[in-house]
Amino acid sequence: MSRADETQTLWLQYRKTADQALRDRLILTYAPLVKYVAGRLGSGLPAHVDEGDLVSYGLLGLIGAIERYDPGRDVKFETYAIARIKGAIIDELRAMDWVPRSVRSRAREIERAMTELEAKLGTAPTDEQIAAKVGITVTELEESLTEIARSSIAALDELWTVSGSDGDQVALIDTIEDIEAPDPQGMLSHTEMREAMADAIARLPEREKLVVTLYYYEELTLREIGEVLGVTESRVSQLHTKAILRLKARLAGSARAVLET
Repeated sequence: MSRADETQTLWLQYRKTADQALRDRLILTYAPLVKYVAGRLGSGLPAHVDEGDLVSYGLLGLIGAIERYDPGRDVKFETYAIARIKGAIIDELRAMDWVPRSVRSRAREIERAMTELEAKLGTAPTDEQIAAKVGITVTELEESLTEIARSSIAALDELWTVSGSDGDQVALIDTIEDIEAPDPQGMLSHTEMREAMADAIARLPEREKLVVTLYYYEELTLREIGEVLGVTESRVSQLHTKAILRLKARLAGSARAVLET
């Protein structure tokens, strides 16, 4: 019997019996997912955030995923579990509230500047235009983007995952169920949200669009993307952060447009 067949048999037995020993075997089977997610999230966090702690938080998410997963849904367990693991880690990081208030404030300033400039110009603003709008130099803007990048990687699920009124989440890679998820933009249907997200990504400047594609679809690391683009990892981090802020602003604008119709 192949490993895949053994895992499928485990699932069938666990669903029939809810036996804790079988659940523990499933946890061991999928434990590498936790280390993978913790490693990706931890790579952009401050040094004082211990990866071992992230793994511990992620294990709670994995256990929850195993207990709640419905094999009848057309979603692979790995896809469902990764989202749950990320969610568990992110919840703990938010509870720690380790992001300086000044960094949060500057991120909001840059996001507002991007929104206002794009509405005025009809196109994505340049770094020079954003910096002038915020009242800082381009160098200070780049430094701010680097600081935001270190703190915002834990908030990616807040951007990519938007709950609908029935509890499903719209993620960049799939649609999964999470009945405990918040509902910050429940006014958007899944179809509208997916269309808004696709449109927002399509309108990104080419380099930012490429970074988003390589990071979220191809699952390359920031260092690997830097090698593809021929730039430093720090520069990729800045491009990624700008893309995230643009997308957040555009999706928020889509939500407001739906409310007004």
